[in-house]
Amino acid sequence: MVKSGNKVRRSGLAASPSHLMHRALQLALDIYAEEAGPDGLTQRQFAVLEAVSHRSGLTQTDLVRATGIDRSTLADLVARMTARGLLERERSTLDARAKAVRLSAAGAAALEAARPKVEAADKRILALLPKAKRDGFLARLAELAGEADAAPDKAKAEAKAAKKAAKLAKKAGKPEKAKLKLVEPA
Repeated sequence: MVKSGNKVRRSGLAASPSHLMHRALQLALDIYAEEAGPDGLTQRQFAVLEAVSHRSGLTQTDLVRATGIDRSTLADLVARMTARGLLERERSTLDARAKAVRLSAAGAAALEAARPKVEAADKRILALLPKAKRDGFLARLAELAGEADAAPDKAKAEAKAAKKAAKLAKKAGKPEKAKLKLVEPA
């Protein structure tokens, strides 16, 4: 890091947003683990329980959208949480192929016990920043999370547009069959 005037020029890993976000995430998860304690919910378990508490009957697809946890990790997580008695699964009333998830009594109790610990972790994380920058920091994080939430829909739209463009290009590249006009001999 080199200072030139009022600006700071960063280089290497110090200039890499992905690396810096990874380091910040590590710090946040360490603080979370300290506050939650060894027997507390993991950050992902808390996210699943919190999402389900706001809308019972979510399918695993809904939970992927609500939490940002990838599909295979979420499926394993829900299975383990169901085995621990934190969640209950039943066939969805909207889609017979899907399983709906709801909080069990034990899951609701675990969530209530975890909320003050998560709040304490969040306060510790924000306390690392100057007060004047906290709202801006949260706003930037919300923007990035919004982009992450929108990414699957954007990818589907782009794939659909690319497929349509390829189809049109293919159609444009094929010469139309010449229409032969039959002339009867005189």
